[in-house]
Amino acid sequence: MPGPCEGWGEDAALIRGILDRVGDKWGILVIAVLRDAPMRYRELQRAVPGISQRMLTLTLRHLERDGLLTRTVYPEVPLRVEYALTHLGVSLLEHVLGLAMWASAHTDEIRKHRNDFDSRQS
Repeated sequence: MPGPCEGWGEDAALIRGILDRVGDKWGILVIAVLRDAPMRYRELQRAVPGISQRMLTLTLRHLERDGLLTRTVYPEVPLRVEYALTHLGVSLLEHVLGLAMWASAHTDEIRKHRNDFDSRQS
């Protein structure tokens, strides 16, 4: 049976970059909080606990560059900017939520393994 990376060829670097983007903690959280409706920057900042302004800005730019979300600027006073998942972002969402649900279901077990490992290292 071929391995999961076989056949990637010249796309290997792009695929690694995409996996890095959606696999980092901020990318996953931003995608998850945008699942229900478009949000403004401050709403996103409140909805993603612990994210700095710089990290939110970088994460939004990277997700927009990869086509996972759109940034819409409304010519109003004051200026209104909203972020929303694209069809591509929505198609990724079910996989991201599946991973998040798996992590949530196994937190106690993983915490125990981490504590056991850490106690052996001391």
